[in-house]
Amino acid sequence: MKGKYLVDNIVEALNTRKHPQITFWNRLEGRPRTQNFDRSLRAEVRDALWMLTRQWQLGEFRGDDAGSPISSKIHISTTGLTKYRANRHKVEAFEDEIPLETKAERRPIPMNLGNQVMSLDIRLLMGRQWLKLISRVGDYANQYIALYPIQRPDPNQKEDAPTCAHLENWQSFAAVAKRRMDGGLLYTYLTDYPADLPEIERPRASDHLHASNNEDLVAIDEMGDRFIQWFESLYYQPPRSGDDAWDPARLEYQFACSAPKANGETVFSADEYYHGHLDWYNVDIDTASQGLGDIDGAATPDPQSTDTQTLIPTPVLFSGMPNTRWWAFENRKTNFGDIKADTTELAKLLLIEFGLIYANDWFLMPYTLPVGSVAQIEGMTVTNVFGERFWIEAAGSGVDNDWQRWSMFTLDKKGDLNEKADTALLLLPTVPKVQEGDPLEEIVLIRDEMANMVWGIEKTIPLADGTSKPGLEAALETQNFYQTLLDQTHPNGDSNSPDYKANIRYQLMTSVPENWIPLIPVHVENDNREIQLQRAAMPRILEHDAEPPVKIRPRTVLLRQGLDQVPALPYFIHEEEVPRAGVRIKQSFQRTRWRNGEVFVWLGVRKQTGRGEGWSGLAFDRLENVEAVGNNGESPDIV
Repeated sequence: MKGKYLVDNIVEALNTRKHPQITFWNRLEGRPRTQNFDRSLRAEVRDALWMLTRQWQLGEFRGDDAGSPISSKIHISTTGLTKYRANRHKVEAFEDEIPLETKAERRPIPMNLGNQVMSLDIRLLMGRQWLKLISRVGDYANQYIALYPIQRPDPNQKEDAPTCAHLENWQSFAAVAKRRMDGGLLYTYLTDYPADLPEIERPRASDHLHASNNEDLVAIDEMGDRFIQWFESLYYQPPRSGDDAWDPARLEYQFACSAPKANGETVFSADEYYHGHLDWYNVDIDTASQGLGDIDGAATPDPQSTDTQTLIPTPVLFSGMPNTRWWAFENRKTNFGDIKADTTELAKLLLIEFGLIYANDWFLMPYTLPVGSVAQIEGMTVTNVFGERFWIEAAGSGVDNDWQRWSMFTLDKKGDLNEKADTALLLLPTVPKVQEGDPLEEIVLIRDEMANMVWGIEKTIPLADGTSKPGLEAALETQNFYQTLLDQTHPNGDSNSPDYKANIRYQLMTSVPENWIPLIPVHVENDNREIQLQRAAMPRILEHDAEPPVKIRPRTVLLRQGLDQVPALPYFIHEEEVPRAGVRIKQSFQRTRWRNGEVFVWLGVRKQTGRGEGWSGLAFDRLENVEAVGNNGESPDIV
């Protein structure tokens, strides 16, 4: 070839750089023929041999005797919950037509606190509904307004101070007094009677009514039954006041339900429920209890039913699940590799380990169970693709109190017993979401180490018109109201009070706001070591008051436990229920929608951890400086 450049020794020429030159490369790239890049981004591979070699590289051809399941046969026995008992009250039939949260948390709506009328808004609602019902019978509205009136509180009477001390509260009563009907009075009259009272002697809605004919009286009595059903469907309440599951001594709900078995009953008890979301982990199996008791007139339920089915297992799938195939890409919406977990965050570490390593080891076999049932897998076999059949045992089987035993959705047995674990599945009739209203009342229990006692601070106090108010604001208004009444009765104060001429004075005790209720430690009866907290009272100290100071009573239902009974009973709280962090308890209306679309509204309690200890400022035996002006308006003499 003419002009061909020849190098005799190419190695020597490169090492000695005899022939300097510029070297460059070209890259071969594909040019898309369309603006659609979908096919280009697929990274299609048509070489089957390449796939096989990649599988060989990743060790997918190594046999590990792990055949995939293709068939399963299970034998299940099921039984249903048949009995329910709230705390230590009467046993009743279990109802799966309502959410279990509603049945367990329901508390009576306070219509009265002592001599004070409460829930004016609900009373007006009930009265309006009753007048609407009887309007179809005749014109009897004025008679019922006169029979069940709303009374106007008297601002000059101490008995009406809880209502009249708050101006907006008194105005609500004054606006409707003698003009609207009190439906709560009618409801209480129709429902508050002894259970053993004969049918003919029970109160009726037409009592004390002057009707033009007997047909109207019969129709009004029928409306009375409809009125009771309407209110009890609007607000779900316990059958009688005090029959709810709330345990005031423990500040939590306690209830139990049971299911029949071959030789008795299986009792499921919830001793510490206060969270607001009820599920399987709130109940334990009470092995010491043989049953909840008999229900009058109830038939004996069938102990259990059995069912055998053959199912096809399917792999468990979830969002962001890693794909085990080399050439497939996962959905980037869930990135397990981006989870930042510390060494102490065991829940995150377990989640990452499950998602990245053991995700494809789980299979799902759907089986439909009725709500309120207890299911026990009596036997289960699995057949894999190699034709091998395996007998499967529950993961949580073994001794119940074995510290190495772990399982999900299984129940513990109460007590430290060396018994076989129960692997049954309890499906409670609960709801996934409950709406909670603003607190109707709220208290905070704190420890005061300086005063050596516990204080129940009423942070939110219910008013008589159905609204609520901050506890400190309500306490100051009440204190000022009593002081104003005293000043009107004794405008000149105590004329016999001496003139203090010393620059210091002795003070026996300081005071605290009226919304601070003391809980003092007392010994449990017949025990010199165990301590309980007993509700006490602070005196109401007013200026120029010659009468002995009266005791300040709580204004919340949660702290008035036993005060409204005849005779009044003391209130005790277990000392361990108030930790150093304190406790915050609130009572508010709850609302949820059941599976059939029905709406349930009830009054329930929630408990949360507090924010630490506090100091009330209460002190005894103090010396204080006297004010610059004495009682007679003159400067005192300094000796």
